[in-house]
Amino acid sequence: MVPITEEERNSPLYKYYIRPMVEADPAKYAAVKEPMDPEKAQTPFEMNKLFDPGYLPGELGYCQLPDGGATLANLTDMPGVTPEMFDFWFAWHGVEPMRYKIWNPDQHYYCKTRNMEKALDKSLSMKERYWDTTHDVEEDCFMGKQNIIINFRNPADIGFDPEKLKTFDGTIVCSGGEKAPVIMCHFVRRTEKGCELRTRFWMGYGVIDKKPKLLLPPGVKMPLEPVEALLRHNIKEFTNLAAILPEVYEEFHADFE
Repeated sequence: MVPITEEERNSPLYKYYIRPMVEADPAKYAAVKEPMDPEKAQTPFEMNKLFDPGYLPGELGYCQLPDGGATLANLTDMPGVTPEMFDFWFAWHGVEPMRYKIWNPDQHYYCKTRNMEKALDKSLSMKERYWDTTHDVEEDCFMGKQNIIINFRNPADIGFDPEKLKTFDGTIVCSGGEKAPVIMCHFVRRTEKGCELRTRFWMGYGVIDKKPKLLLPPGVKMPLEPVEALLRHNIKEFTNLAAILPEVYEEFHADFE
């Protein structure tokens, strides 16, 4: 487990830290041992297909794309979770590192927003409290401890159709910019039991003028080992978040809103 301070040990969050993590179905890990057929994958230029009813090919897997980029996809059932809870989580967890640690006590070492005033501004919606903010993150995605910078964005600013967003009864947590060659997308929609999370990462791509763009030089291909490792990490962390989020939300959202 990741180390915690004495102050964190005395936090009301400690009970979530020591709770055994909920494990994903082993069949999910077995299904992603080898790359999937690229024909099943969506490119970042097709992100608006996520609004279509039903499911797309390649909802779970990873692969190289024809232009040298790479992608991963994960589908997580989240019974008892609402899109509102998901937005709360991304506004709330960057306020103090222990909140990130309880998400995945095995691999999440640190997270803190650089925009604390915005995160704590109760005049803003939950979405607005994390849109256009930067989180400094330290985690292990099965490849050793890494420092990561995540720039959260309004989905309309990375390529999602503003008209479709107006009528979408869910939420999209995403990141992407002009420099870092990765676009992250957590697409959440309601189900009869709660909601489901459809994750996409597109490696080798950035966002310029509110549209995805390949950032790789000609002939360069993204290596697949870190993509496969990130997918396994994603399966692990979101399985556990699905289990703890309703309880965390019930305990902490009133003071935060």
